[in-house]
Amino acid sequence: MSQLDRRDWLKHSTMALAGMSFAGSLFGREKPWQELWEYEAEPTLIRIGQNENPYGPSAATKKAMMESLGISNRYPSELVAELREKIAKAYGLTKEHVLLGAGSSELLGNTAALAAQRKGSNVVTGDPTFRVWFGAAEMYGLSLKKVPLTAGKVHDLDAMLAAMDGNTSMVYVVNPHNPTGTVVADADLQRFAEKVTEKAILLLDEAYTEYSDVKSLAPMVRDNKNLVVAKTFSKIYGLAGARVGFVLAHPDTIKKLAAWQPWANASPSAVSLTGAIAAMDDTAFMKYSRDNNELVKQYVTVELTKMGYKVIPSHTSFFYYDAAPFKGDLAAVMQAANFSAIRIFEPTTTWRRTSLGTMDEMKKFLKVLKESNA
Repeated sequence: MSQLDRRDWLKHSTMALAGMSFAGSLFGREKPWQELWEYEAEPTLIRIGQNENPYGPSAATKKAMMESLGISNRYPSELVAELREKIAKAYGLTKEHVLLGAGSSELLGNTAALAAQRKGSNVVTGDPTFRVWFGAAEMYGLSLKKVPLTAGKVHDLDAMLAAMDGNTSMVYVVNPHNPTGTVVADADLQRFAEKVTEKAILLLDEAYTEYSDVKSLAPMVRDNKNLVVAKTFSKIYGLAGARVGFVLAHPDTIKKLAAWQPWANASPSAVSLTGAIAAMDDTAFMKYSRDNNELVKQYVTVELTKMGYKVIPSHTSFFYYDAAPFKGDLAAVMQAANFSAIRIFEPTTTWRRTSLGTMDEMKKFLKVLKESNA
């Protein structure tokens, strides 16, 4: 569907929205809905714990999503095709190389399900790592072989290769890495991918590549049926709540993965799909997000280092640091100060992960950190 056709398809929704009137009772308030934008709410939680983009979605993306509300009574087949084609073009592939899901997490689980078809098999993964799909993998019958990161908190590719055995059906790598923010050199990762995929599926999670100069391995899926690259609109595009993700893989592999969806590519809504399409076009917003993220990251790293904290150089929208200098329960202190900020991935250590918010939010975070430990 062309941009013009899509606008024609959506234009009646603007009229529908204009005709709506929301009674005050609908919101439990006496004010008409237009005035709610001026309502001064109680102080809200400062959310810097889930790697969300604090700047998005962009104005253009929100406008497109609002305009799509009026076609939510229709199945968005045309939008599915448009987004798949748009994604494919961005990576020099075809839409047959693209599978959509409700965020990349759904598709990580689907890939684990595919790997579990080999009975009694295992998955090799770094430790710590992004683990939301672990429960599903174990439910499917996969066992997890966790390989510790290096001292610099980077994937130990040699150790992961050594951990593979005859029962390994999948290897999982996040690059740039979550939760540590580190990256593997492009050439090293490509060699690793070539070796792994001779024997097993490599599930490569590229949720944060847009924040770095890391080269995507997506072009490899043209000829490699054992490589699955997972990506998402939740991070730099600012659409975590819209739940749109995708995987890039060989068309034969996409068909196998799609079989684990009750209805292939049907998880995202019309509103979410429209938002994702608009977000891909808004390159100015992506640059704005990346530039501000870099500025705030540098500031936070310098300030934490001055305070005696060890910070791992990050290539993402979060930072990993050793909170040993803090005396007390850091998570409890931050919660009391109205922050959701502390994630723990290595329970027996003092290493913590915190997301990067706006400059104002991070200055408040650092102020609490400093004053609470005075």
